[in-house]
Amino acid sequence: VLSGNDAAADARRGVRVGVLTTQTPHHARFVQQIAERFDLVRVFEERRAISADFETHHPFEDDRDAYECETWFAGASPALSDFAEVETYRDLNDAQAVARMRDAKVDALLVFGTGRLDQPVIDVVPERIVNLHGADPEKYRGLDTHLWAIYHKDFRGLVTALHRVRAELDRGGVVMKMPIPLERGMKLHQLRKANTDICVEIATQALDMLHNYGQFISQPQLYIGRYYSFMPAVLKSRCLRQFEAFTESL
Repeated sequence: VLSGNDAAADARRGVRVGVLTTQTPHHARFVQQIAERFDLVRVFEERRAISADFETHHPFEDDRDAYECETWFAGASPALSDFAEVETYRDLNDAQAVARMRDAKVDALLVFGTGRLDQPVIDVVPERIVNLHGADPEKYRGLDTHLWAIYHKDFRGLVTALHRVRAELDRGGVVMKMPIPLERGMKLHQLRKANTDICVEIATQALDMLHNYGQFISQPQLYIGRYYSFMPAVLKSRCLRQFEAFTESL
């Protein structure tokens, strides 16, 4: 006889999940955790290169990657394929990628960190494709949204949202929002790790919702958040100072 926890885990395994993402330490961690909780059928990795015409890289991002690899993977830098079957495409909007998503016959698609997705991708599972978005999409849309919240000293804006994917970027109904826990003395390079832990929690709750109710229950967005692009490296220095001054005061 299964215990309550074992029975719940067994039930969750019945949800067939696909993940659309890119290769980073935090995305590898997300894939690892979802694969442990659900039937992760396939990961669709995107390698589309998007960049700004100004310098965006900041040294704290090297510290961030090293911190995540050390914390989660004992210093290793795992590939997505270490945890799931992976198919790689330059652009997930390519017809071949869309066809393979259909072939996978997933119950849901989780999107974490890809470029804009066109309608054919959405139509694979139109009501069951959801995106993990940094910050509240009703205030911050686009790129580097947690950093832009910090830039504006909007520390209450450090939340993570799960919303439906629609053709209009970051405008789908919100399934769930959860604040990122901030601790006294926390450094900026530690924020993405904390955010990823929340992403796993939100995705788990949402997939349980799908299993229990047959749908993602969501609320429409009432406001159109401002669209942000890449943050320049020089502004990231300001974010680092402002974030660490704030956490020192907690």
